[in-house]
Order: sequence, then structure tokens, then C-alpha cells
Amino acid sequence: MADSERPIFYFDFSSPECWLAAERVNHALGVVPVWTPVRVEGGGGRPPREALTGLARRAAADGLLAPRLPEPWPEDIEVALRAATFAAASGRVVAFSLAALRQAFTAGRDLSEVDNVLIAAAACELHPRAVLKGVESRSIAQRLGAASRGAAARGVQTLPAIVLAGRVFHGPSVIDDASRELA
Repeated sequence: MADSERPIFYFDFSSPECWLAAERVNHALGVVPVWTPVRVEGGGGRPPREALTGLARRAAADGLLAPRLPEPWPEDIEVALRAATFAAASGRVVAFSLAALRQAFTAGRDLSEVDNVLIAAAACELHPRAVLKGVESRSIAQRLGAASRGAAARGVQTLPAIVLAGRVFHGPSVIDDASRELA
């Protein structure tokens, strides 16, 4: 399957929904999508306490630990998004993103703190100095901006989202909906 035909998995690091989707997306779709970190206007924000029970139930159904949210809640995940964009340039976006999402939502670490992002980078053998240099580079910032604009142009308004053959799937059922479409 050519890259232009592969599904695109859009995500960020501000939502446990993105974590749950990321844990399933490669296996459930039967094809590895193009993992694309993006910024979405109005995205993120701490989930309401009542949502945690549902998240924990869904995580358990997938064989995952119950989510543990970062304290304090990160207000700025730019460094994590840039690190994921840097990881994509070196072919490690999946490994880095899973490690970072697990840091955030199973270890409860704040991804606005550079040290926590570097722990995720180390888990996929990205050198800390290279990551630090990458997150500060203008080209990485431009790639992240272009990916975010591209997602918006495709109609992505909430995360996680999968774009498949021009259709946008999003929300808690994103993986199941996109899987049915592929089948």
C-alpha cells in the first residue's frame, strides 16, 4: 500500500483518548497508518472526573493499566509535539509517541516538562541532545505547523482522528469505525 493510500492517524499528547487509540491503531487497522502529531484548536484539557471511570473500563478491556493523569495537568505540550515530529523524521514516531503517551497516561508524567519527554525519547533510542536540538529547530516547528494545517484542511477538528480515503473518523470509536471502513 502506497503512503498516499495509507490511513493517517492524527493525535496529540493532551488526551487519554489519543493514548487508548494509539495502543490499538496498528493492530486493529491491519495496516500501520501514517502517525502524524498535530495541534488542534481547542484540543486537550483535563478530562472530567466522571470520564475516568469509562476510560479505565476501556483501558482494562484492551488489557491496559488504568489511566493515571498527570498532576498538574500540562497546559503546553508543544515540546512533546515537536519531539514526535522530530521522531517522525528519523522513522521513530510510533515508538516515541507510544512511549510518551504511556509516560503521560500510565505514569502520570507531565509532558510539558522536557525531562519527561526525554525519558520517552530514550525508550526509543533517540539521543537526548539530538531531540533537544530537534525541538528547537525551525524546520521541525514548520513541519508540525504544516501537518496541523493539513489535518485541518482534511476536516480534522478533534483528536484522535483517522483519515481514510478522504473520510474523517474521530472520537472514542475512531479505531472501530475506521477498521470497519477498511474491512
